[in-house]
Amino acid sequence: MLRIPAMSLDLSQKQEKESNVMTKLLGVIAIAAVAFAVAPVQATKHSAGGCSSGNLEKTETAVEGMPDGDGKIVAQKEVASAQDSMLNGKMGACGIHLNKAMHATMGK
Repeated sequence: MLRIPAMSLDLSQKQEKESNVMTKLLGVIAIAAVAFAVAPVQATKHSAGGCSSGNLEKTETAVEGMPDGDGKIVAQKEVASAQDSMLNGKMGACGIHLNKAMHATMGK
């Protein structure tokens, strides 16, 4: 019968555990990479639905009703950027700017 020293078994088991940890770590990294690659695309798709002339008009009305100040200036710039994006066919960017403008109207 072949006797393997206990120290060799411990080393072998330790290497196997490290290998398992590395495999799991690489799997988690791969999943995170896919999530980060897909997230901006999904955000653009969702915000594109918010870009319409009706939503733009509602946002402009809300901005006009804001008290003068920094928040109103930021919101006006976002509305202008949304209009520009819409005219250039960049619906995702338009939706993002409209969203930022609406957040500015609610914030102050």
